Amino acid sequence: MTRDQALWLPRPQPTPPSTLSGALPTAVRVFEVGPRDGLQAEPDILPAATKVEFCRRLLAAGVSQLEVTSFVPPAWIPQLADAEEVVASLAASGELDGRARTVALVPNVRGLDRALAAGIRSVSVVVSATDSFAAANLNTTAEGSLERAAEVAARAAEEGVPVRGYLSMCFGDPWEGPVAPERVAELAGRLHAAGCETVALSDTIGTGTPNHVRQMIGLTRAEGVPVDAIALHLHDTYGLSLANVLAALELGVAEFDASTGGLGRCPYAPGAAGNLATEDLVWMLHGMGIETGLDLDALVATSQWMATQLGRPVPSRVVKAQTAVQTSRNPSQGTAA
Repeated sequence: MTRDQALWLPRPQPTPPSTLSGALPTAVRVFEVGPRDGLQAEPDILPAATKVEFCRRLLAAGVSQLEVTSFVPPAWIPQLADAEEVVASLAASGELDGRARTVALVPNVRGLDRALAAGIRSVSVVVSATDSFAAANLNTTAEGSLERAAEVAARAAEEGVPVRGYLSMCFGDPWEGPVAPERVAELAGRLHAAGCETVALSDTIGTGTPNHVRQMIGLTRAEGVPVDAIALHLHDTYGLSLANVLAALELGVAEFDASTGGLGRCPYAPGAAGNLATEDLVWMLHGMGIETGLDLDALVATSQWMATQLGRPVPSRVVKAQTAVQTSRNPSQGTAA
């Protein structure tokens, strides 16, 4: 065995979905949240030009759904205070009008107005399943957060702008502990009925398990939310994100949020780890014969580039493995990933 052969990490051999347990989707939509959720809690504020380049690299890697920023008050999330500048740069070079859906998170109607004025034509909203998180993150109650989201959805509908809804703290809350699945499903049903075309059940602190995911999806469907309107937003605090993805796939869910490099955590959720890494998700899905439309090598290269911008490694296991191989082959060209 040569040195290069010993250092080569083979790609997983695709297994047709029909040979796996359950009738799995043949294709999955990956909703990339890196530029927003991935960067919102970084201790250092990156220049707008770096964020724009991050978005461009992701679009070039085949990302078809990209959350580019958030129009929240700068005092809330100073890391994203340059939302207008980022969107303007993307618009100037045509990225907002390309094949990809570019999305911005808005907390209320005022944020929606800012986003529309900047040129955004697709938005996301956040609702909390718990009062404690709603108070910390949104300065309201769970019911208040739903009312705000419904108001945004109604106004967005008038403008012909689609809305995606996050339902946070679905699987546990750092202040309140376990969250009643029935309550989560009820809120998910109401969020969908209010006009959110997709409801992302969010494991904000990463405590969900496969059986919990199965239960939550079943109850949510019972509340009238079709399976093709359900997405999962997962954090990898306990290393179960991919197991939870598989559980959801077996029930027909075909949209998953992920952050390139595994960047990001909620600044209002103590102890939460980063998002499910896009590269790790894509590695698993491609190995299962499930299409994503994403270029894994380009995603890895993007995370390696971002690691140099941040000055630290990124959490993604796939990025770490690929970087180790590349560094071993070319010791003089090591990266921060």
